[in-house]
Amino acid sequence: MDYLLTEEQQMIKDLCRQISKEKIVPVAAEYDEKAEFPWDMVKVFAESDICGVYIAEEFGGMGGGVLEMAIAAEELSWGCGGISLAFAATGLGTFPILLYGNQEQKAKYLPQIASGKKLAAFCITEAEAGSDAGGIRTTAEKDGDHYILNGTKQWITNGGEAEIYTVIAMTNRSKGPRGASAFIVDKDTPGVSFGKKENKLGIRASATREVIFTDCRVPKENLLGREGLGFIVAMKTFDHSRPGVAAQALGIAQRALDEAVKYSHERKQFGASISSFQGIQFMLADMAIAVEASRAMIYSAARMIDSGAKNVAKISAMCKTFASDTAMKVTTDAVQIFGGYGYMKEYPVEKLMRDAKITQIYEGTNQIQRGVIASALIKEGLAKK
Repeated sequence: MDYLLTEEQQMIKDLCRQISKEKIVPVAAEYDEKAEFPWDMVKVFAESDICGVYIAEEFGGMGGGVLEMAIAAEELSWGCGGISLAFAATGLGTFPILLYGNQEQKAKYLPQIASGKKLAAFCITEAEAGSDAGGIRTTAEKDGDHYILNGTKQWITNGGEAEIYTVIAMTNRSKGPRGASAFIVDKDTPGVSFGKKENKLGIRASATREVIFTDCRVPKENLLGREGLGFIVAMKTFDHSRPGVAAQALGIAQRALDEAVKYSHERKQFGASISSFQGIQFMLADMAIAVEASRAMIYSAARMIDSGAKNVAKISAMCKTFASDTAMKVTTDAVQIFGGYGYMKEYPVEKLMRDAKITQIYEGTNQIQRGVIASALIKEGLAKK
């Protein structure tokens, strides 16, 4: 389908697909096997000037928005869902600054991110606060010109590798979610440490660690917005970032479809290519329908967000849910089409299936997304009465 991309958007798409084919695909299996963070690929991203596609030109970026980020994430994820996260998870860590940072904060941090010199990460999840973001226990106590952070964040993508962390912590626990605040924390701040690198099912090239704050003194200038705004910062960040997760899922699904179509031509059974079998044809058709529908929804959601629309939580949740469910179904079907070969690491589809699973879980499980969607529908229905 023609999504009427601008010349610059098409350039981003073509460039990122080229990076995937020429740079990422040849090394993806090795990074996955070793569970090694892809610093060589980060350097490629920086040299290709794609790290700031969603950052304003005045801060060294390309001046794009959520759509440009989604386009890049989709194409990089086509090569490897884990490697692409060095880019995509940095976007998640950057959105709080883009949305709520003041001019000084933006001028200090965004150029470093746009140039690819520094990665970012977003810290909200804790052992007792996963889907329940209101259950955060990390605290930030005011002490003169500083806040003192104490607590542990869990399963942080880019954890330990990123230099810039946006952190949600409680400044007034008695107010519940309204007592949360958002901060920018530099990696080299005394009191910041990291847990072990997690050994994961998929996206193994991406680093996932605990981020631990122990009497960590953060200057008051690093508060994003004002005290008590943290929960809103987090929710608005997710509204903007979930199309990026959807795009990651889409890239994985598109690669699985491409591999399945190619293999169906090559694999011979009963004297014919399996692509001639109606059972395989119907599977491929259903896979293609779901992939294209995902892309249409993601691009539509991204354009809506970039237009400045206010109520985007529903469409953002919809595209994340649909695309990630699609990725899991399409990659599973791709393994089925490959048969026994699909289960072997010599072929790419088993990795695609492993990488797809996390897209249904992080940045809000798909069950949570459905709750967000239903809540929005009910509110809309009441408003029409």
